[in-house]
Amino acid sequence: MAETRTIAALPITPRIGAVMRLRLLLILGALILWEAVSASGLLFRDVVPSLLTVAQALLRLLADPAFWSHAAVTAGEVLGALAIGGTAGLAAGLLLGANRFLGRAYEPYLNSLAPTPKIIFFPVMIMAFGVYAGSKVAMGALSAFFPVALSTAAGMREVDAALIRVGRSFRLSTWQMVTKIYLPAIRVPVLNGLRLGFGVAVIGVLLAETKLSNQGLGYLVMQAYARFDMPLMYAILIVVFTVAVALNAALERFSRTRRGKG
Repeated sequence: MAETRTIAALPITPRIGAVMRLRLLLILGALILWEAVSASGLLFRDVVPSLLTVAQALLRLLADPAFWSHAAVTAGEVLGALAIGGTAGLAAGLLLGANRFLGRAYEPYLNSLAPTPKIIFFPVMIMAFGVYAGSKVAMGALSAFFPVALSTAAGMREVDAALIRVGRSFRLSTWQMVTKIYLPAIRVPVLNGLRLGFGVAVIGVLLAETKLSNQGLGYLVMQAYARFDMPLMYAILIVVFTVAVALNAALERFSRTRRGKG
């Protein structure tokens, strides 16, 4: 009986080692396919360069001080965009989630605009904020706003009504209700919204840099493409992808930690 209870208590989840092996197998398969296409000659030369060529370009890129200057510009724009868009989205989500009338009135507009490609607003951003970093930050902030706002509003509707009644019984102010009741209760939805907001902020900033800029990683990608330097272009994309995945994984881990503490 004791053994039966022990087996029943074990979680029915795949082992971490097996999941990791499956992921590594997928990556290995993708690399083998890439190298096979590169060696086959089916595509125009250098469209799919060999992995060795890309690796050499990546090493040269990381050793180039100019690259780090461009990377710092993009990082600053993304962080600024996430700070502005995330803060505005959090405020909007709290307001729409706390007030059902406003939520019914305005949340459908957010749901309609959220999937709209934000790049169509870039000409407006240029006219409003100029051709320099301001328009790129605005583009990223607009992209980050919607997932944070919608995730926060959804989380607000799931807050336990008992917690709200306790706060009101103690006659907490609006600010105290937000900081002591709402935010602790919706920390997981907010963190998930920020994860999504970070991803789309990166996309928004990079797209804006590819359209009109003389600095940043998006600008470097377009310069490499204009010279048909495909290994360099892929090297830049690898760096962007790696950094984005690492930061997203860190946010996910933090979110799980907070969920566990909750």
